[in-house]
Amino acid sequence: MSPVASARPGRIRVMLVFGGRSAEHDVSRVTAVAVAKALDPARYEVVPVAITTDGRWLHAREARALLASSRAALPVAFEVEGEELDELGAVVASPGSGGLGVDVVLPLLHGPYGEDGTLQGLLELADLPYVGSGVLGSAVGMDKVMMKRAFAACGLPQAAYLSMRDGADRDEFCAAVEGRLAYPCFVKPANMGSSVGVSRAADRAELESAIDRALAFDEWVVAEAAVPGREIEVAVLGDDPPEASLPGEIVPGAEFYTYADKYEDGVAQGLAPAPLDEDRVAEVRALAVRAFEACRCEAMARVDFFFEEHGRGFLLNELNTIPGFTPTSMYPRLWEVSGLPYPALLDRLVDLAFERHARRARRAGRQRA
Repeated sequence: MSPVASARPGRIRVMLVFGGRSAEHDVSRVTAVAVAKALDPARYEVVPVAITTDGRWLHAREARALLASSRAALPVAFEVEGEELDELGAVVASPGSGGLGVDVVLPLLHGPYGEDGTLQGLLELADLPYVGSGVLGSAVGMDKVMMKRAFAACGLPQAAYLSMRDGADRDEFCAAVEGRLAYPCFVKPANMGSSVGVSRAADRAELESAIDRALAFDEWVVAEAAVPGREIEVAVLGDDPPEASLPGEIVPGAEFYTYADKYEDGVAQGLAPAPLDEDRVAEVRALAVRAFEACRCEAMARVDFFFEEHGRGFLLNELNTIPGFTPTSMYPRLWEVSGLPYPALLDRLVDLAFERHARRARRAGRQRA
């Protein structure tokens, strides 16, 4: 435990923020329950705050009542309801003055307006410690175009890709995809996760349809060459230096790892650890740390790879700065098999939040002086 965290009197008031404005709203609700169950009630007082799909902040009444009664009987997902919080000051203010008085924030918002640096910037302005990457790392890790540019700038291996902004010449982009990537390829919104808006295209008609679908979620799209390889994931934790877990492997139940495969059908298999030899394990762990540092991430991220066993080896796919924490999610599972149980993982993440906040406070004090 960090000295900053251990010096705090009594239990730590940790605000779980869930819901949000993105298409991953419901995934976040499930994640929040899993995290709430794992937080040690002797050390933490959980303050659940829900964000509606239209951006209103609520002090979640039903979630509070459930947490106060029995964490073992929590539902699959928290409901987004409760008393509306008028302003962020209500979060920072002490309970005696009508506020929530939280010590640290655990953002569990996947996708835009939560994982992309927007919420992180708000928490920086409020001078609140929070779990996860800062503004820069969150923004780069959310935007697939900037992420891939960061990987390329650091000489990291990845599959060929092209990007397009809404309003650009569609025919020219499709011709470039056909000439440089070929079919099949995958088309994704630049700022989205959980495979939302992702399509596989095998011809021009499917490509144009896939672009339309991706543009419904973001004004930038990314087309990626298909990689006929295994899907390998590595969890990264810490800062200066970060550490990598043992790798895991996803065996999709569908043609590719879709939203339904992840959260609804339960057909995909997650192997933890992945069946790889020692040299390959060491290689992919090192690559994961390099990808984490290339995007200026902090505290945590899950780094996803394709593995061409008899070809190009490991190719970076993407990085997620707020990975899933549901019961089936790979991030906590990979740390579990690496020797760090789920509750201890959350302790470490909270401690990292306090440590970073203390570092920045010292620098801010010197700047004011």
